[in-house]
Amino acid sequence: MSQPHYDVIVIGLGAMGAATCHALAARDVRVLGLERFDIPHGLGSSGGHSRLIRLAYYEHPDYVPLLRRAYAGWDALGEELGTPVLHRTGALYLGRPEGELIAGSVRAARAHGLAHELLDEAQVHERCGPFRVPAHFAALYEPDAGFVLCERAIAGFAAGALRRGASLRGREPVQRWHADAAGVSVTTARATYHADQLVITAGAWTGALAHELGVELTVTRQVAGWVWPRAPERFTLGRFPCWAVEHDAPGFDGIYYGFPLMTGHLADVPGLKVGHHAPGPQTDPDAVVGAGADRRAYAPTDADEADFRPGLSTYLPDADGPLLSMRVCMYTLSPDRHFVIDRHPGHDRVTVGCGFSGHGFKLAPAMGEALADLATTGASDLPIGFLSMIRSGL
Repeated sequence: MSQPHYDVIVIGLGAMGAATCHALAARDVRVLGLERFDIPHGLGSSGGHSRLIRLAYYEHPDYVPLLRRAYAGWDALGEELGTPVLHRTGALYLGRPEGELIAGSVRAARAHGLAHELLDEAQVHERCGPFRVPAHFAALYEPDAGFVLCERAIAGFAAGALRRGASLRGREPVQRWHADAAGVSVTTARATYHADQLVITAGAWTGALAHELGVELTVTRQVAGWVWPRAPERFTLGRFPCWAVEHDAPGFDGIYYGFPLMTGHLADVPGLKVGHHAPGPQTDPDAVVGAGADRRAYAPTDADEADFRPGLSTYLPDADGPLLSMRVCMYTLSPDRHFVIDRHPGHDRVTVGCGFSGHGFKLAPAMGEALADLATTGASDLPIGFLSMIRSGL
């Protein structure tokens, strides 16, 4: 049976690929999306119910205009679905005043005129909950921060793309692709598809699919956990914010983070979610998910609890209750920990979005727009120049 010719094929329908398909379909572009697992799924980088979103971006102030576009995109998706996927809870950040989290967040907030407040310990307890704040720490509150419901958002992007005429196919891994002056072809076990343009948003599998990219991508295994607080009424959504703490200890790398205790229809996973944002052990994505997406190979181990538990015992002892569950995901790290959004250097008809380095999900609506722009016009009006492959550090 002959296959139709598409304008664009998108490989990988996690957050970035689903958002790209949604953006393309909204422009009446004939798009095919291919996903190796289910749509959505929890075997890549976008599972685990929720993701933090914030505007005061300590990683780099240049993300802020893209974040504003992403906030608008999340709100628009919520309106399309009839229920929000972005929930503004405010967020509390704790750390040394000169540390990356506090100093970087304040720098971004001041550069872009973002709402923020520096709080003392009494204000933290009154407004944010029972945090233990070391005397040498600063406390920064960002009222517009919050969380996005990640699986619901991906499902919403996919459903919106389908309603607009996109063709999406789950459980259809890509075996190979080819691009030349005439177009692109993508081969799976079921068929070979043809299009004018190709977008690769394959997450942890990008290195295998785009090995000629010239960017060294590192895949790491990450774990988040859910616990039942000792005083759950103090941590419920509406009373307790999202939070992040740059832990101050010799040899420690990264940031502890967490969310309010979800209630009602938002409580897809029971308990208070907590994680540790820092590169975990390097891994092979196929080894993490297992052959045929065998969840036994993906499952957390008892030792994983030690990765995030100190964040509670040190800074939120009233939340340091029994473990309920853990989930594994993956980071795909670029050398400088910033995204790569660009045309493939060896193929004019191929666009790549990769290296989201554990902080990309929140920007998915903006990244989907930018990737759709590159695939259809070769350029984007969005300020993505600092994420191109032509930069130092890659």
